[in-house]
Amino acid sequence: MTRKRLDRDLKWYFQGFPYYQMRVDTDYFHGFVSLIQLLDGEYRYWEFHKAGSAPVCGKDMVWLQLLPDDTSHCITAKFLPDKTVSVWYVDVIEGWEYEPDGVIAIIDKYLDVIFTPQGDVKEADRDELDAAYYAGELTKKQYEDALSEGKRIMTDLCSDIDATHKWCRELLAHVESRIETGEGRIH
Repeated sequence: MTRKRLDRDLKWYFQGFPYYQMRVDTDYFHGFVSLIQLLDGEYRYWEFHKAGSAPVCGKDMVWLQLLPDDTSHCITAKFLPDKTVSVWYVDVIEGWEYEPDGVIAIIDKYLDVIFTPQGDVKEADRDELDAAYYAGELTKKQYEDALSEGKRIMTDLCSDIDATHKWCRELLAHVESRIETGEGRIH
């Protein structure tokens, strides 16, 4: 399993942008939230059957990353400048930890669920999950838990994408209002 910092250093086409992280407890969400503001950068796109070319990063986009309590996943909602979600990318995880500098890192368990507001839903990296299991990197329980979590994500988040979109927009507004008061900036 690999560690992924929520500030997404080194892997993506952006670095050094404002990163915020905070605990959120509302009526509709309990867990940790991070936010990356992409102030600059060329747009990058992923192709989908229904959504077509969907932007995943670029100038003025915002990534809202959610670690809900009592789950084994990390949701990344990739917001366009108009505050609509372009793509959701959900990592199935083993857990998370703080890095020495205070940034949360997830322990990625390979399997991902990717979906769009237009109704595209796909499971990704199942081959990596299978390979890790057959190589002995994951126990049978870890493997089965990852598959169960993938199904849970599809049921909980993808069965009513409009509700998921509304919930994410509300959470983004909540986090942005807290950021305006000076809360949560890591770097």
